[in-house]
Amino acid sequence: MIRVTGTLTCATAQEAETVRTHLPNHIRLSRAEPGCLTFDVTPTEDPLVWRLDESFVDRAAFEAHQARTRASDWFGATADLRRNFQIVET
Repeated sequence: MIRVTGTLTCATAQEAETVRTHLPNHIRLSRAEPGCLTFDVTPTEDPLVWRLDESFVDRAAFEAHQARTRASDWFGATADLRRNFQIVET
């Protein structure tokens, strides 16, 4: 299993609005992927920071998620945001 935890941080309120706009579809598509066990991106007390917690059955499912995400509207809109993730394989 692959587990990813961390944060997504915006620099401005405009970036945060971009996240709020694109996040529902990103979550929906991610949860529908084969091998996705969990996919949660939730706001924190800081309106510019989101907490990420996702898990995938194996490395292949995680890599497929990464490939799909990199080609998505989500990534195009949020590519410049600061991502601080830890990836653990068990």
